[in-house]
Amino acid sequence: MNEALFDLWLNGLMIFLSISLLICFLRLLRGPDVPNRTVAFDLISAHAVGIFALFAVQRSSEVLLEGAIITVVLGFLGTVMLGRFLERGQTNK
Repeated sequence: MNEALFDLWLNGLMIFLSISLLICFLRLLRGPDVPNRTVAFDLISAHAVGIFALFAVQRSSEVLLEGAIITVVLGFLGTVMLGRFLERGQTNK
């Protein structure tokens, strides 16, 4: 019974994170400006890592944890690149 309850909690958390990810994706599409989109992109990568981690725990898969690590690195690099782009764009004006 404990495993069934644990799986139910994991599924509920994955659904909650998925809904939150969709809301962040809407913020990424709508804006209103580039810094808001950058934060939305960073949140989307954080949500994806959370979903990867929960799914890895549910399936007892080490490969999915490696996917979560790759997602963290790519999300961080994307945020840094967007930040550098914004920084350079503001100094040239």
